[in-house]
Amino acid sequence: MPRPSDDPRQALTDLLGLGSHSVRKSHYPELISRLEELEAERNRYKWLFEHAVHGIFQASLQEGVRAANPALARMLGYASPEDALWSLTDLAAHLFVGGEAELQLIRQALQAHRALLGYETRLRRRDGREIHVMMNLLLKPDEDGLVEGFVADITERKQAQLRLVQLNEQLEHRVAERTHELRTMNRHLSEEIDVRMRAERALREARDAAQAANLSKDKYLAAASHDLLQPLNAARLLISTLRERHLPAAEQTLVERAHQALEGAEDLLTDLLDISKLDQSAIKPDIDVYRLDELFAPLVSEFQTVAEAAGLTLRARIPAVAVSTDFRLLTRILRNFLSNACRYTDRGAVLLAARRRGDQLRLEVWDTGRGIPTDQIGAIFLEFNQLGRQRAEERKGVGLGLAIVDRIASMLGYRVQVRSRVGRGSVFSIDVPLAVEAPVRAAARSVPTRIGDPLPGRRLLVIDNERRILDSMAALLEQWGCEVLLATDQAGAMQAVGDLPPDLVLADYHLDEGATGWDAALALRARFGASLPVVMITADRSDQCRQALQGAGVPVLNKPVKAGKLRSVLSHLLAERA
Repeated sequence: MPRPSDDPRQALTDLLGLGSHSVRKSHYPELISRLEELEAERNRYKWLFEHAVHGIFQASLQEGVRAANPALARMLGYASPEDALWSLTDLAAHLFVGGEAELQLIRQALQAHRALLGYETRLRRRDGREIHVMMNLLLKPDEDGLVEGFVADITERKQAQLRLVQLNEQLEHRVAERTHELRTMNRHLSEEIDVRMRAERALREARDAAQAANLSKDKYLAAASHDLLQPLNAARLLISTLRERHLPAAEQTLVERAHQALEGAEDLLTDLLDISKLDQSAIKPDIDVYRLDELFAPLVSEFQTVAEAAGLTLRARIPAVAVSTDFRLLTRILRNFLSNACRYTDRGAVLLAARRRGDQLRLEVWDTGRGIPTDQIGAIFLEFNQLGRQRAEERKGVGLGLAIVDRIASMLGYRVQVRSRVGRGSVFSIDVPLAVEAPVRAAARSVPTRIGDPLPGRRLLVIDNERRILDSMAALLEQWGCEVLLATDQAGAMQAVGDLPPDLVLADYHLDEGATGWDAALALRARFGASLPVVMITADRSDQCRQALQGAGVPVLNKPVKAGKLRSVLSHLLAERA
């Protein structure tokens, strides 16, 4: 048996079966090509190893790191890969932050699973700074404990995650702070709401108490007004009787002063009742269509005597038109305008007129009085305000008339205007809606033409349940030349007149035991079969009383009755009857 050659090449040739020259010649090119491929593959692996972006290393579980690429060296802060070759002891002491315990866990995982993928840990750089990395470790088969590792630096990602966590914590902290602030604000708001609710409750209670007090006041005024107006009416009638008598100068002066005192008390009481009703919205407008002469004729008749007594001339211009309004409320406004015009005009004339303004009719009262300064016109509509009246003895009225006018105009939605020149006079006007068609009445009233005095010799029946008012009315009417019959109820009226009908009946609306003067008047009309003229007199200014008398078609005078107005109404009715 030939001895093997000591030449290694020969041994390799023999090993590969290339012993003979012929065999070498046929297989050598193939071997060379295979060796070149292996060399090219080794060079490519080496290039990838050296130029890889992530760190790559080879290590032994028994010895430590055998090889590292430049990327791993840079990642750990070393100048060359050779500086990153550590023994196991160095790995535990200098590289892995977790030390020997972490290496033991890695070794156990590789031995159990042959791989450790996506393993995140912390490595220590050369300068001592720690970095976060993710490793993929593979235990190569058939090689005793050889591990190939791939390392990626995830420090920026970890820092971003940490920053995100910090931001979340800050956000949660801010949310908690804002939540606390909102809770605090809600608590304060709730406390404020409670305070406001208590304040509103207190205001409601105060309002209810005020309304109850106002209602009580209104009820008291309504109840007391009748009792107050009855004696005041009797006193006014007696004083009016005395004023018309020829008395010595001293007594005449006393009578005149008593008359002025009673007139002031009457005006104050009447205005207070009206103000109270208007403030409590107790008056509801009753809108209807009226011819202008129906509105103006009673006013002209009433104030003709007032103007003459003041030495003034009262004129009226009444166009043939109709308005849509509340008769009673509008009459109240015009009566106030006329009353002020006669009261504050020393000489000259007063004019009641009307003129068209589109779909409105402007009702005007002109006077030649003292006038009102421009800067004080707004103040005349305030309660208890009288311009240019500094001393008590110079006052006329109580200063509530125009305040009532302002409230009534606001209720009806009418516009009140004032034009004035000091020393020349004033014009008070109000705009009222024009009606499309004038109503057809049974008998149209016109401004009366005063021909003589129709009162002397007339037989008048007075019905009132107050004896002192009967006596006062009898004294006044008898002084005017009338024959006066007195009665306190319907039965007494029938007995007083006998078989001869009276020329006119003056009846108080409220009699005793729920009876009314209107019922007595109707009974008299039925008995004599004639439409006897009737004047209703009442101290009741409520809407119920007004509505009850609204369809009667007779004049209604409120107590206390003014002598001038009473004489005007009586003269007008008796003149029409004649």
